[in-house]
Amino acid sequence: MQGLKKFQLMILAVFALLIGGVVPVTAKAAGVNNNIGYSVEAQIPKNQIDKSQSFFELRMKPGQTQTLHTKIFNVTNQDIRVKSAVHTAWTNSSGVIDYINTPKSYDSSLKYKMSDISRVQGQKTVTVPAGGSKVVSVNVQVPQDKSYNGLILGAWYFERVDTKVTGKVKGANNIKNKYSYVVGMEYLMGKVPAGDLKLGKVGAGMDNYHRGVIANLKNPTATIIPNLKLDSTITNRDGGQTVKRVQKENVQMAPNTTYRYPMLYGKTPLKAGHYHLHMVVKNKDRTWIFDRDFTITNAQANKFNSDSVDDPGVNIWLLIGLGALAMLILVLLILLIIYLIRRRRRDEDENEKQK
Repeated sequence: MQGLKKFQLMILAVFALLIGGVVPVTAKAAGVNNNIGYSVEAQIPKNQIDKSQSFFELRMKPGQTQTLHTKIFNVTNQDIRVKSAVHTAWTNSSGVIDYINTPKSYDSSLKYKMSDISRVQGQKTVTVPAGGSKVVSVNVQVPQDKSYNGLILGAWYFERVDTKVTGKVKGANNIKNKYSYVVGMEYLMGKVPAGDLKLGKVGAGMDNYHRGVIANLKNPTATIIPNLKLDSTITNRDGGQTVKRVQKENVQMAPNTTYRYPMLYGKTPLKAGHYHLHMVVKNKDRTWIFDRDFTITNAQANKFNSDSVDDPGVNIWLLIGLGALAMLILVLLILLIIYLIRRRRRDEDENEKQK
């Protein structure tokens, strides 16, 4: 578990199109030669647990205050602007610990958010001179809670905010890119508890406009639960037949978070009825077995089927495409009419002159 934890908390270099999702890849923090124009390096303090790591893995005491520093290197020949913020780690619907995005809400078991106890000092956006560097700081105020045992997990997020691209990409003139880094932040207080899982609400729902059944799998403990394998079966209580079976591997649960696990139906529409979920969740340390009855109402089935992009009868993207094509044809018709009117007037003028 410790090896996985350290892998997850390595500095992440993130490159993504502004119009697309964020794609993390591992990178070395101290390297200043790269093709995105800048890099960052955490300045490791004395209370670092493992000084060979390039992220903040700190032993903390109740009520402790500390200032953390990270150096931003600019390897371009022009000034650049970089903004930073501290984020609280959570588990997204892909089953990945997310250090980059912010969820709509946090699990009720989360006592202390990394973003609340660690705040960027001074300006959130700084200018880094060409070929130079800039040190930025975060002020940490650990809660006065002697009973707290476990991890507080998050990251220090850096994003280049100028729109210059550090390379030539053919045909990419109208695309803006994000160049960002994430420095992992983990505070350990007391002893790390054993991980545990609970099953929360189960019911029909949507994930990124895809319909299915959503199960809220909760980690109420202040520790990372890694390498989970999920095997879920949904049966119809009215007839006993299996409606859906879904398997998922390599799920990583952040401390004190809810994994909104989507069991998507694809082109199969949701149907109102009484159902049962049987879920087996396990890793090398432990196995959890959950059983839960739930109901899908007619209103829920109709709503989610109607809103879903999975419905082969109503493809929202096809409708958008047809609408765009209709608009294009309309514009072309208007231009053609204008052209014909002008041509007719020109011909009439020429005929008048010949008379």
